[in-house]
Amino acid sequence: MTTEYSGTGDPARSLALLWRTRERVSRRGRPDLSVDRIVRAAIEVADTEGLAALSMRRVAERLGVGTMSLYTYVPGKGELLDVMLDTVHGETVDAATDDPGAGWRARLERVARDNWARYLRHPWLLQVATTRPPLGPHLIARYEQELRAVDGIGLTDLEMDAVVTLVDGFVHGAVRSAVEAAQAAASTGMTEQQWWAAHAPYLEKALDPRRFPLAARVGTAAGQEYQAAGDPQRAFDFGLARILDGIEVLVRHRPTDSGGPASAAGTDR
Repeated sequence: MTTEYSGTGDPARSLALLWRTRERVSRRGRPDLSVDRIVRAAIEVADTEGLAALSMRRVAERLGVGTMSLYTYVPGKGELLDVMLDTVHGETVDAATDDPGAGWRARLERVARDNWARYLRHPWLLQVATTRPPLGPHLIARYEQELRAVDGIGLTDLEMDAVVTLVDGFVHGAVRSAVEAAQAAASTGMTEQQWWAAHAPYLEKALDPRRFPLAARVGTAAGQEYQAAGDPQRAFDFGLARILDGIEVLVRHRPTDSGGPASAAGTDR
C-alpha cells in the first residue's frame, strides 16, 4: 500500500539536492555531516525498519546528532525521500548489462532483473508512488540505460518509452508478491512451505473437485510443484518471458526501409 509520494518537496530545493548544485552549510553546520551521509542513514532506516519509521528525528538518532542539525543540509522529509529514491536507482546503473553486442532481448531482460533485485533490497520502494518522479541524475541515468536496451531496433521514440514503461510496470507488480512473502515469513516465523504443509491437508478435505474441477486439478498440480500457494520467482520469470515475446512480435512486424517486415534474424540485435 502506498504511504508516501515522491515529488512533494520544494522543487528548487529538491533539484538542488538531487544534482548537488548546492550543499548549503551554515557556520552551525557539523563537519561530520553531509547530504550523502544523511541519505545513506535514511535508506538504512527504511531498509531495516520500514518506511513508516522514516522521519527526520529517526535519521538524526541513527546518526547520533540532533534533529535540527539535519535541516542545515536537507530542508525536510519530502526532499529527503526524493534523494533516497534517486540514490537507490543509481545502484545498478553501472553494473547492469549494457553490452552493445548482446541482443535487445537480453539487455532488456537484464534491466528487468536488476529492477527486481532493487525492490528486494529496498522493499519500501513499493510504498512510494512515483507518478511524479524525482528528476535526479541517477534516475535519469537508469532511464537512459533502459532506452539503450531497445535503441536502434526499429521502434519509434514513443514506442521505446512505452516498452520500458511496460517492463518497469510489470516488475513493480510482480515483485510485490515476493516482498510480501518475505515479510510474512519474517513476521510469522513460518516459511511459505511450512504454511502450505500446515494448510494443504485441510484444504484437500474441504475442497470438492466436482464443484471446482479446474481449481482442484490445477491448484493441486501447482501446490505439489511449488509446495506453497504460489512461486513469485517463477511467476516473474514466466511473465517477463511473455512480455519479451510480445515486444519481439512488435519488432518483427516493424516495416523496414524497403517496405517489408523486419527479418527474423534482425529482431534481437
